[in-house]
Amino acid sequence: MTTTTAPCTAAPATHYKATRCLLCGSGDLSLALPLAHSAVGNDYLRTRQPQQRFALSLHSCGACGNVQIEDVVDPDLLFRQYTYSTTSSLGLVEHFRKYAAEIAGQAGLAAGALVADVGSNDGSLLKAFAERGCRVVGVDPAVEIAARAMAEGVPTVPEYFTPDVAARVRDEHGPAKLVTANNVFAHSDQLPAMADGVRLLLDRDGLFTFEVSYLLDIVQKTLFDTVYHEHLCYHSVRPLRAFFARHGLELVDARRIPTKGGSLRGTVQLAGGPRSVSPEVGKLVEWEALTRLHSPETFRAYARRIEAAKEQFGPLLDRCRAAGKVVAGYGASPTVTTLIDQFDLAGRLDFLVDDNPVKQHTFSPGHHLPVYPSDAIYEREADVVAVLAWQYAAPIAAKHRKFSDAGGRFVVPLPQLQVA
Repeated sequence: MTTTTAPCTAAPATHYKATRCLLCGSGDLSLALPLAHSAVGNDYLRTRQPQQRFALSLHSCGACGNVQIEDVVDPDLLFRQYTYSTTSSLGLVEHFRKYAAEIAGQAGLAAGALVADVGSNDGSLLKAFAERGCRVVGVDPAVEIAARAMAEGVPTVPEYFTPDVAARVRDEHGPAKLVTANNVFAHSDQLPAMADGVRLLLDRDGLFTFEVSYLLDIVQKTLFDTVYHEHLCYHSVRPLRAFFARHGLELVDARRIPTKGGSLRGTVQLAGGPRSVSPEVGKLVEWEALTRLHSPETFRAYARRIEAAKEQFGPLLDRCRAAGKVVAGYGASPTVTTLIDQFDLAGRLDFLVDDNPVKQHTFSPGHHLPVYPSDAIYEREADVVAVLAWQYAAPIAAKHRKFSDAGGRFVVPLPQLQVA
């Protein structure tokens, strides 16, 4: 999924330092989680060339509790030529089919109701709603992907989502009974404008639903590698509830879901709308308080856990290489870029492999490790495969059982070191 708002015209050519909270505007920001600088996580190259590195550390807002990235990279650099498509992500299309069925019932969508998807990518989610008889329209700034979606019958506005774009969509298609934003609500440095656009586009009894990585899961499940420059905010319920209220909206439901290792699904209506607030909203706010999610000590302990994992994994690979073993890394995603930089793995890997054809025969961001199809672990006679896409360790090991049957070893860095 891609980002949702226009570039900040006051920003420098490539990036700027976020000195105010992207949710509430407060300048009360403090370092929460130090992370290594990184090139843009998804910027895999066809030829080796210099790449700029940006700060990746997370900062916390003392006023509202929002957690956000340090360097905000120009969204045109990230998203205009975006290559990721929904269909390339394992299980995501099926997730969207189930999502559409569930949300259609929750929103009471009748045939002909308008569904607008912000950051619509290749139109996979909208296709699921169209199959249910809804009218659909997407908004996505990735020019080539938007053109592909339109060619496949999904009307798509190839722009960032702004109040002006929201007004244009409403003028052309009417008000939306449902606005969705899945894995994109964390991508914008203009969240107030995005919320205003949602308010403009929604029908009086309409719903806005979004899915984002949940900060509580990021901390509890050691998902620090989901921190990369596309993701500007790392959301939790307490800051979001107050944010929506400031923009004429109301968070009426919030639920934890397993997508992408642990996500939050929020449901929002216009302030004063017909739905009552689910008890789940208050329960999650209370749980965030009980777990001390927004406490500086929580993040200090988190940093210590990350460092301990690094101190285990790196030396293991060093011992393998010292013994003359060929070590491959499995995965070529933005999360892998973060993991390689944070664990200082670039000099410990001979090459990367990935199952996504878009990433094959490229060079990794920053360190320019070659990326091959996964059969390269046999062709190049790897002895050890470091599963950097560690959340998919089980299906990767199952797919390459003949590698382990032949004496190869899979090593998985997180959430605990595993050797199989």
